[in-house]
Amino acid sequence: MDTTLQDPLVGQVLDGRYRVEARIAVGGMATVYRAVDTRLDRVLALKVMHPTLATDATFVERFIREAKSVARLDHPNVVQVFDQGAEGAYVYLAMEYIAGCTLRDVLRERGALRPRAALDILEPVLAALGAAHRAGFVHRDMKPENVLIGDDGRVKVADFGLVRAVDTVTNTTGSVLGTVSYLAPEQIEHGTADPRVDVYACGVVLYEMLTGGKPHDGDSPAQVLYKHLHEDVPPPSAAVPGMAYELDELVASATARNPEIRPHDAVALFARARETRGALSVDQLDAVPPQALAAEHDNAEDRTSVIPRALTMPRPLPVNEDEGTGAGFPADGVNRTSRLAAPPQAPPRRRRLPELRRGPLAIVVAVLLVLGVGTGVWYINSGQFTKVPPVLSKTEAQARDRLDDAGLDVGKVRHAYSDTVERGKVISTDPGVGTRIRKNDSVSFTVSDGPDTVKLPDIQGYKLDRARKLLKDEGLEPGMVTRAFSEDVPQGFVVSTKPATGTTVRAGSAVALVVSKGSPVDVPDVTGDDLADARADLTEAGLKVEVATEQVNSEHDKGRVARQTPDPGSRAAKGDTVTLTVSKGPEMIEVPDVVGDSVDDAKRELRDAGFQVDEDRGLLGLFGDTVKDQSVDGGDTAPKGSTIRITIR
Repeated sequence: MDTTLQDPLVGQVLDGRYRVEARIAVGGMATVYRAVDTRLDRVLALKVMHPTLATDATFVERFIREAKSVARLDHPNVVQVFDQGAEGAYVYLAMEYIAGCTLRDVLRERGALRPRAALDILEPVLAALGAAHRAGFVHRDMKPENVLIGDDGRVKVADFGLVRAVDTVTNTTGSVLGTVSYLAPEQIEHGTADPRVDVYACGVVLYEMLTGGKPHDGDSPAQVLYKHLHEDVPPPSAAVPGMAYELDELVASATARNPEIRPHDAVALFARARETRGALSVDQLDAVPPQALAAEHDNAEDRTSVIPRALTMPRPLPVNEDEGTGAGFPADGVNRTSRLAAPPQAPPRRRRLPELRRGPLAIVVAVLLVLGVGTGVWYINSGQFTKVPPVLSKTEAQARDRLDDAGLDVGKVRHAYSDTVERGKVISTDPGVGTRIRKNDSVSFTVSDGPDTVKLPDIQGYKLDRARKLLKDEGLEPGMVTRAFSEDVPQGFVVSTKPATGTTVRAGSAVALVVSKGSPVDVPDVTGDDLADARADLTEAGLKVEVATEQVNSEHDKGRVARQTPDPGSRAAKGDTVTLTVSKGPEMIEVPDVVGDSVDDAKRELRDAGFQVDEDRGLLGLFGDTVKDQSVDGGDTAPKGSTIRITIR
């Protein structure tokens, strides 16, 4: 059933101008409809604030601010706002309609994207945000739902509903407005926002495009917020092994928890994204991601919400003594170890304090009894375990330090060639990064020796088949073969390679080969010759002859050569083939009768028929203008292109 039929606005004309046709999407603060502007007869998107929020002056002010802000952003990657108005309980924005889908739709359908596709989407997003940042605005709610991808491939940023002037951003003490999964730590902790919160959100979006999943998840929004505050966004290569370390660095730079070390705005991040693209090979850009990483998720974390500041502040949770869980949270064990409940008091007659003097062991036992089994469970389930820290793309020394800080031993250190990871940096770990592991266990890791390289052998002067085998024996791939004339190298042998002999290249690289066509031969001109004579001349020059099956009309007599390929005077190699086309003789066409016509009319008619014209005036025709005779009578035929002489008197 079409749920839009239940929407009271569908089918209505808003403000006497906008006819609402269908509901497109519903968000946390507004609903978006497809509508028609009846005055200008164009399709547009109508964003209508929820009536329950239209009574809130703060939200209405923010909604109107969006129209004014976006109206100032004249940028091809920003969804345009055409109009703003209100009718009754409906406050609306009339905006550009983009036929297509959102980035969220793409991620939901495809999961992780190839790095090239991810950067193709990220860069226009950053261009749009860069224009906003340089104009003095912060978006504050960047997420895949607000990235529109048109059917024509255009990428546009939408929903500047939370946009705010940079110089008016202040500490928000009451609540944080945004989407949980994309909030920067400073938004959560202090409620402040400058261009770097958009940079952080774009880093999260990039991670999601590269891996198909979000960097931080949890059973509740509070858990996700806590992770944004206290955990780094993991490198994408931890979820997609083999991903280029440059992409890890780009995500790490954008999502640094300390805003001071992030790019200062979207323009700076755009520059870094372009540098990253330039550093990646074609294979790295087009690497196919594992589609199994595409996962369904709870849409609640994708909605723009008013988040109480109390929820964003890390603090001990009050205890509900009846349920043993944090007040204000579901009784599912979420955060229940944040604060331990005091145990019930034992009856006075059973307290035997003197026994506490038995020694340290008795004291420990007594303390554990007072604290209850909760602490014991924590030690058994958590205290003995840790996670393998992120060490990918770190140096061996940095990896050892991080493992040591995590209470883990270093196992075997292996080395391997890598086309994607810089020499001396960690390629992979065993167990993998983020794996739950007992403390004091060992973690092995593999360090990159850089790309496997090969010195290009000297194959000049080898026959093509032999040269190809030599390249494969060295771990290289024979590439494109082009042919060129050579006075010194026999036909079919290698003249040169690209790269040149002795060059150090990566193993598996393709090597282009230039193969000799032999000494050049000037192709003789045999057009108009008898076919037998033409064949003899070409054979004597060291060329092969092939006669085309189809004959053509030409100025040459029947049976003679009408044309040849290659053209006369061009260069060919010995043994090359010259194709000859035989003439059927000239094409015969009917001659127009021009006797009695004026000279100009006669000449025009003959030329239009395909003939050349020659005038014969003599002494008597010097001042005449009438054709008295023609060399071929009208109605007879003559070769097309031949000359007809007209006599003038």
